[in-house]
Order: sequence, then structure tokens, then C-alpha cells
Amino acid sequence: MKKINIILVLCVLIHTCFAQQQQRQIKQLDSIFSMLNEQNQFNGTVLIADKGNILFEKGYGYRDEATKTYNNPETIFELGSASKQFTAAAIVLLKRQGKLRYEDSIEKYLPELGFWNKVTIYDLLRHTSGLPEFIIDMPKQWDASRIATNDDVIRFYAERKDSLQFKPKNFYRYNNTSYALLASIIERVSGKKYADFMADHIFKPLKMNSTFVYNSRLNPRDIKNYATGYVWAHNSFRKVVPEDTSYNDKKIYFLDGVVGAGKISSNVKDIYSWFKALESNTLLTKQEFEEMTEVTQNAYGKNIPYGLGFDLTKGENKFTYGNVGSWGGYVALLYRDVVKDRMIIVLENFKLGAYPFNNITQILENQPLKTEFKKKVQLSEADIKKYVGRYTDSRDPDEDYRITYADGHLIYNTSRSRLDLRFFPVSANEFQGIRQGGMDSALKFTVLDNGNIKLQMSEYGDIVATGIKTVK
Repeated sequence: MKKINIILVLCVLIHTCFAQQQQRQIKQLDSIFSMLNEQNQFNGTVLIADKGNILFEKGYGYRDEATKTYNNPETIFELGSASKQFTAAAIVLLKRQGKLRYEDSIEKYLPELGFWNKVTIYDLLRHTSGLPEFIIDMPKQWDASRIATNDDVIRFYAERKDSLQFKPKNFYRYNNTSYALLASIIERVSGKKYADFMADHIFKPLKMNSTFVYNSRLNPRDIKNYATGYVWAHNSFRKVVPEDTSYNDKKIYFLDGVVGAGKISSNVKDIYSWFKALESNTLLTKQEFEEMTEVTQNAYGKNIPYGLGFDLTKGENKFTYGNVGSWGGYVALLYRDVVKDRMIIVLENFKLGAYPFNNITQILENQPLKTEFKKKVQLSEADIKKYVGRYTDSRDPDEDYRITYADGHLIYNTSRSRLDLRFFPVSANEFQGIRQGGMDSALKFTVLDNGNIKLQMSEYGDIVATGIKTVK
């Protein structure tokens, strides 16, 4: 009896310690994401799972700026390039049905593009095709008032007959055209619209009820819990949709009808279910999942860091896969670590928002937190505005650096480029860049003996620009 009591006490102690550790991790994660949201660096929803269980699940900021409705774990976001893994899975299913082979030339299914007959389905999947990039090419020639579809992409290149940028299989180069063509192949082989095939063969069987193909400009509809994707209007902190005249990214509008490389929407709960289904062989067989996450080589024997629709890392005691996406005011990070049994799912409705990946892993592994994002300090408007002005570089008289003020921040542009980089104060004379797209930039100002002010801009700790403002 005494032995049993000791065992029971030990079990209770272990459970209590584990629960306390989890609560500490949850508090740390919430603190970091709350800080980033307050700094205009994060707006979205997070789900983090560890050792088979959901540890953290929460939304931050507004999903709709007009109605002031908040993001939550049910909120649905566009996935951008993270859609590619679903397109790849559809190709795997069609291969299982005997309707195509990876080795098939795309000419078999897209005869209009017969001049690319050396490109195979496998090349499209692995980004070894050498195809040109429609996101770069079409904006140069397309009527921006007309929304393009996949058929338009095919016609566009059928008329131009572009040469391949390299021989297929020679190199890996990430390419959106490849996945747009895969979506067209799915339609021609299955006889179904891409959206219908994805729903019937992937989303519905897995009960991913908040996941679907959605062309919000081509076929807008009212969807419960759907987040609007935002960008900042130029030189301000006003959030607008990308095609707004104050931002004017026309391609977000006219490429809205192209599917396969993007245009799938989902929420963190459904993505969690997707990862679980992949490894439990609910949708794909074990062999098919291994095909999707296989490390292959190019023609020169160099490893390709991409599976079928997944960014991929494999090695000794290492196996991660997932995808990052960014399009139209949305950001997605879908990350799965198989060895550590961990998922990090981050969906945002703000262009190029930050995600504290290093801090998340430090928290999950109970490591000391290293400063990944600096904390904002309060300065008066006058103390910030004294740095506003034009800074010249004696080494480059053709360029100057222009600092303006907006809503407690400094905004950085140059005479050559409209960058609209935004900085918040972290000390009396140092300003940290809002980390859009992961870029770590900072401004440091020094008052010189003659009263002039020196500006130093750094990226990842290296000084990349220096200028002087003359103070009269």
C-alpha cells in the first residue's frame, strides 16, 4: 500500500510540473505575439502543437478593420503559396487512379504548350522545369482591368512561345507557373473544375470544412469568419486592400482567377487536421506520403530542398516539411517537425507580417529566450520628429535618405526607391524596423559636435547606409 501511495504521489507531482511548464510556455507565447501585435508586426491567428497535443491557439488583431471583428482560431485566411501542397496532393491522387504519370510530358495534357515538351509533371512538382514566371511576365502585358484565369496563362505563353530558362532537371528554381499548369492538368485529366476536385477528393473526405478554393475578386461571396487581407497605404498606417489606389498593386486583382499556385483558403484548425491526416495515411498511403517528402537531386546530383508542394529538410535525426505563403495581404507559415512531433501554424491577414519562429522553438524546448524582437519605448512626438529630414551621403551624391513621421513612427525612403520602411523607437536615438518579410533593419541617429545629425541604417547588424542632416 505504501508503495502504491508513493507512486501515486510521484504521478501527481509529474503531472503538476508538466502542467506548470505548459502554462509557462503559453504565457510566454502569448506575451510575444501580443507585443508583436501592439507593434504592428503581427495580425492573425496561431496554432502551436507539441508532442501530439495543441499547446497554444489564439487570434490577434482584427480580421475586418471596418467592423472591428477580431481574429480567432476559426478565422479563415488565404494561404498564398502554401496552397501548393494541396495541388501536389491532388496530382498524387490522380497518379494513384492511373490517370497520369509523373514522367509524362506536359505536352500530353497541355498540347498548346508543346514547345515545352521536355518538361514533365515531375518537373512541375519539384520546380525543376525552367519555365518562365507568369507573376513577372503577365503584369507587363496584361489588361489590368480583366481578371485572368489558368486558361489565360496557357494562352499567354502559347502565343509568346517563351524559351525555357534552363534545361529541365538541371536546376531547382521556385516557380508559380508550374503549379498553375498543374491545376490545369488536374482539370483536364479529372474532368472537374480544380475547386470541385479539391473539395471532393481532399477537403470533404478530411472534414476540412473551412478549407476551399476562393477567388475573392473574380467570384466574391460572403463567407463567415473570413479575414480581409491588408497592406498599409503608402507613407501611413492606414490599412487598405492591395488594389486600393493608395497602394495600387494591380496584379493582386487581375491574377485572382489563377489557381494551383495559390487561392486556397483555410484556418489553423483545418491545417492541423491536414498535417495529422498526412502522417496517419488517412488520405495518402504511406508510400505516397514518402513520395511527397522525398529528397531528390537535380541533374548535377545536388539535393533539391523541395518535395511535392513542400519545403523540405531531411537528414540525421531531422525531418521537417511545410510551406510559407504571402499574397494579397496574407501570410501563411505551415511547419511540421516530424522528429520533434511539433506543428507551428501561423496565418496572417497583413502583408509580410512577422512570425517569431526562433522564439517559438526556444519556448517549446525550454531554452532561455534570446531577444528576437525588441520592445518599443515611449518617446514624445517632438523627440521623434527631430530626426525627420533629408540625409545626404557624401560618397553617393545622387542619392539621399528621406525620413518622415507618421503616428509615432519614422518612415524611411530614398530618392531612388519608395520603400516605406517603418521604424518604432527602442531608445532615445535608436529605432527598430517593423519586420515585414523578416528583414531586420534599424536606424541609429547621432548628434554631431556641430549640431548636425548622422543617420546609420543597418540590416542584420551591418551598416548599409549613412547620411548627414544639416541642422540650421
